[in-house]
Amino acid sequence: MIDSSADVHVEAAKIQKEIKGHLGLRSNALIFEYGAFEGKVKLDLITINPKHNQSFLFHSVKGFDKVDALNKMLEYVENYKEKDASYTIQWIAKGDKELHTSYFRATNVYDALDKLYYGRDMNTITVFSVVLNPVA
Repeated sequence: MIDSSADVHVEAAKIQKEIKGHLGLRSNALIFEYGAFEGKVKLDLITINPKHNQSFLFHSVKGFDKVDALNKMLEYVENYKEKDASYTIQWIAKGDKELHTSYFRATNVYDALDKLYYGRDMNTITVFSVVLNPVA
């Protein structure tokens, strides 16, 4: 008899690899964070910028299980550039002297800021500008 839990892990690893490949990021620059939300599996895909060593939310999805959530994330990464607007945010971390520029794909300005502030106290970052980038 085949251990179905092993198959789920193999399938999850395969989809995670597809997502990483599609985004073109190194393995250590992407975190798949799973949690429970209203009886579903919530997947937060987090990116880590190697230049300033800060993490940001790339996107969140909810699925019936881990594989469903991963498939929804894969669908998002395959199409997000056509669906979401591009934002440039200039910010500085508390105690830092260097102004940073980060780019986000988001449905609106609030979504872009949520991605910037994900997992951190809002007082640790000062935002200087948020710009909706023109469509090329």
